[in-house]
Order: sequence, then structure tokens, then C-alpha cells
Amino acid sequence: MQSFIVRGRRVLTPQGLRPASVHIRDGKISKVEAVDVVLPGANVLDAGDLIVTPGIVDSHVHINEPGRTEWEGFETATAAAAAGGITTVVDMPLNCIPATTTREAAEAKLAALEGKLHVDVAFWGGVIPGNVDALEGLAKFGVPGCKCFTCPSGVDEFPHVSRADLEVALPRLRDLGLTLLVHAEAPGPLEAAERELAGKDPRDYRTYLRSRPRSAEDEAIAMVIDLCRKHRARAHIVHLSSASALPMIRAAQQDGVQISAETCLHYLAFTAEEIVSGATSFKCAPPIREAENRELLWRGLEDGTIAMVVSDHSPCTPALKKPEVGDFLQAWGGISSLQLGLSVLWTLARERGHSVEQMLRWNVEGPARLAGVSDRKGRLAPGYDADLVLWDDAASFEVQPDALRHRHHVTPYAGRRLFGQVKKTLVGGRMAYDSASAQPPATVGRFVAVRR
Repeated sequence: MQSFIVRGRRVLTPQGLRPASVHIRDGKISKVEAVDVVLPGANVLDAGDLIVTPGIVDSHVHINEPGRTEWEGFETATAAAAAGGITTVVDMPLNCIPATTTREAAEAKLAALEGKLHVDVAFWGGVIPGNVDALEGLAKFGVPGCKCFTCPSGVDEFPHVSRADLEVALPRLRDLGLTLLVHAEAPGPLEAAERELAGKDPRDYRTYLRSRPRSAEDEAIAMVIDLCRKHRARAHIVHLSSASALPMIRAAQQDGVQISAETCLHYLAFTAEEIVSGATSFKCAPPIREAENRELLWRGLEDGTIAMVVSDHSPCTPALKKPEVGDFLQAWGGISSLQLGLSVLWTLARERGHSVEQMLRWNVEGPARLAGVSDRKGRLAPGYDADLVLWDDAASFEVQPDALRHRHHVTPYAGRRLFGQVKKTLVGGRMAYDSASAQPPATVGRFVAVRR
């Protein structure tokens, strides 16, 4: 593989943002030197005033292949990722068929991605009732952890677990060195809320919001904390939406419980008050909540209780969003935003006075640790994969759905003005995306297994 140098005046090194030259050999960073340390005749990519950072790691993505490729697929999802400065995605175990709950299913997914990857991809495994004996095979395959639902997932192939299921699965995951990822909503509060809303207007976002109360998240999270404390195991709450759960998460962390949490771009960007009647592109589960809740999520992120920000890219066919009737209760719950992740978070972070360095802790370092790849991804340092993104932090653009490379273009960010334009994305030292080229993103990605 060709050796070359990426040089710029604003390179995010482990010592901070500074002029530097990143030397790349055989897909790895060999050294990071002063900006003027360039060997005669070296091949140089000059970034000028563009920011050069590690590629984004998105540890929460639904790609849906094999089985539901009419919703999304590895080719389209990873092309969108490359165009958005994301160099590693971790695919969730559900919405594909078969669900990734056995090693055999993981092997089937691995076969499906051949020749399609524009960025690197890892897989999460899944925990469902009765598959505890399959967890060792998933660990040997190379998943960093396994996800479960504590309420119905929305697809028959991935049933939800009870506390009794987790009492058995969690110690096994602990012994295998795997993290349990939890979609934390308790079914009891959800069922009670659904009964109370009978006859309410399904086009009114407030109807949907009340159908998934904070109490459902809070109850499930309390159960997970209790189980982690009991079994001395590690769990991670995905897509935290309820800010009222933050005090118990914070207290558990301070008490030494191995519990972490993420939140999503949409919970930080939008509020329930701004979602108009029938705008089902905003539907997700748990739901986007009120402005006051959003502010508390930001505080939890800023004080470190929430460790990371991810997309939870969960696309479907446009028809499943029920656009003609705008029925929030019947529409599929998922938001498409993979390509926009860097720009959305930078837009929000800069508005609140946060630095590029801080943003990268949230959308690179945190997800890389969770996904078990922080030994090779997430830093511009010797020995790390040469995954780089060159982007203009001052440039803005209006989101045009037709410019998105996801299989479908339904997104609540349509028409929104964002800062942070991705110019080039390198994966393993190879150009995955170049905004100046008319060519589509290149298939330079690989499958990434977690080493044990």
C-alpha cells in the first residue's frame, strides 16, 4: 500500500489541535510529526486550513442486511457514512433476518457485506430469551457486546427479555468479557399509557409522546443497574431519552457500578414542542421529549454521566412512516441521520461553546471504547488505523434529502442548516470519499472483529 503524508495547520493530535503532518504507511499511522517534517519526494495531501481529525465512530446503526435490504443495506449505509466523515459503524443485531443472535447468523451477515463496504464495520450480537448458550459463539466471532430489549422490539425475530432472562444472561456475558446493551423501556408503563390514550388523535405528536413515558425508561434502567450491581457485570443504556434517569445513573457510576449511557443526535437537536401534527419523520423510540428534558440531557453529557452521542440510524421504507395519514402510532419508529452525524453534533456543540476536541470525545472516543476498538481507532497516533476526516468547521449547508446516500431520503433534518462540511474521508489510508470527485465513495472498508 502506498505511503503518504496528510499535512495541515489544524490537526487533532493527542496533544491537541495543532499544525502537524500525519505519516501513513500500509493503512496505519506510522508517526505524527511537525507540519514541516516531509521527506523529499513524499506524496503529500495538504489539508490547508481544514480540520483533520480521526474518523467518526458510530456505534449504533441499523443496516438491516440481510433480510430487509429494501429498508437499507451495507452498500448504501456505508456510502452515507463515508460522505459524513464516519469511518467505523457498528451494526445492531435486529431488523436483519436472521437476527444476529447466534454465530451462524453473524456469519450470514458477514457473507452479505462482501464487496459492499465503504467504511469499516463491526457487529453487535443479540440477547433474546433462550439464547444464552449462543453467546460464547458470538464472543468468539468477535462481537464487542450483545443488545437486548426490555419491551417489544417491533420485529418478531427479536423478542424482548425479562428480568429472569437477564439473571441468566448477564453473568455469562460478564464471564465472556461482553457488554450488555439495553433498550431500556419497561413494558408495564408502556401498556398502561397505551390504555389511557385510547381514542386520542394519532396525528398529534403529544399522543405518541404520552404513549412512551419517562417512567418506562426509568423503571427499566433501575432494573439494569440493580442487575449490574448484583452480578458485577457491565451494561450500557442505548439511546437514553429520559433525563429523569440521569441521577440514578450518576449515583450508580459513583458507587462503582459498571453502567454507561449514550444519547442520540435527535434528542439533543429537537424538542417535542416543535414537532407538528403528522410529522412522522420525527418518530423514534424512546421519543423525542420536551425542551426542558433536552437541556438536562445536555447537562448529563457535559458532566460525563452520558458518555457518547450516536445516530441510532434506523431507516425504513418511506411507506412505513405513514406519510399520507401522519399516524404516529402506526408509523415505524426510527430516524435516518447517519450521513449527517458529524455536522449535526458540531452545529449543536458550537452553539453551546464546545470545542472540536470535546465533540470528538463524544462521537469518536466514547463509541470506540464501547465497541472495543479504541486500541486501533479514534486517535491520530502511531499504530492506529489511518482513518481520517478532513472537514471545514466554518462552512454551512442546508440539508437536501436528495443529497443523502442512505437508501431512502426521509429525515427530520431536511431543510435544516448545519455547520461542518466533510471534504475527504480516509479509511485505512485509502480515500473513501472526496467531495471534489464525481465518483461515488470507494469500497475500501473491512469487517472489524474485536480481539480477545
